[in-house]
Amino acid sequence: METMTKVKSSDIKKAAEIAKIGKKAVNAVKSENREKGIPIVFSEDGTVFYELPDGTVTSRSPLK
Repeated sequence: METMTKVKSSDIKKAAEIAKIGKKAVNAVKSENREKGIPIVFSEDGTVFYELPDGTVTSRSPLK
């Protein structure tokens, strides 16, 4: 049987703040990369994808 661990509401608030800061930073970098023409690289289900500055998503590396 699993035991439930109680989480403090203050810890949940801190985690939400950290997530918000992280999301803002990621969005800023993505925007900067688009402006500079740098593809955004991410993976989904083990496959690497590239989002090109024009919004196209491909699994072929544009860096070769």
